[in-house]
Amino acid sequence: MKFFKRKNYPYQSFAKSNKKHFVLIGIGGNIGDSIRRFQKLFYTLKKNIKVDILQTSPILKNPPFGYQNQADFYNAVMLIKTNLTPFELLYFLQKIEKKYKRVRHFENSPRTLDLDIIFYDKIRVIKPLLQIPHAKWHERVSVVLPSMKLHLKNGFMVKLYKKNIKGAYETFIF
Repeated sequence: MKFFKRKNYPYQSFAKSNKKHFVLIGIGGNIGDSIRRFQKLFYTLKKNIKVDILQTSPILKNPPFGYQNQADFYNAVMLIKTNLTPFELLYFLQKIEKKYKRVRHFENSPRTLDLDIIFYDKIRVIKPLLQIPHAKWHERVSVVLPSMKLHLKNGFMVKLYKKNIKGAYETFIF
C-alpha cells in the first residue's frame, strides 16, 4: 500500500458552504488511468452546484479485496456538503459513475470508477439500494486510511476502532 499526492488529492477548501449536509464519499477504481479519472471527477464535482468539495485525501494504492484476480485499486475519500437527500445523492453519484463508464459485472469486480456514500450527517439508512453508514466501512483500508488523512474540525467525533486490519486505527463518524 502506498499514498500518492496529486493535484487536488489532498485538497482542502477554506470557502464557506451554505449547504446543509456533510457527506463522506469513497472513491475507487482499478481500470485504466484511475488517478487521471480522479482528477476529472474532482473538476466535474467542483463545477456542479449540487455539491461543495470541502476536502479530499491523498490517493491510496492498495490490493483488491473480495475478488482477488484483478489489478490493485486506487482509493481516496472526499468530504462534501450538499442539499441533496441521501437517495438524490445516490442517483447523482450513479449518474457520474455511468458517465465514467462504470459497469457492474459482479460484486467487487474491476471498475473504472466507484463512488460510495460512506457517511451522510449522523443518519442511518438501511434499504435494499442504500446503506448509511456504508456496510463494513470500518473494515476497509480503502476507506479508513484515507479518512485518517483528512483534517477534521468542529462537528466531527473521533472514535477508536480495533479491527483486524494490522492492529488498531482511528477513524471518525459525524
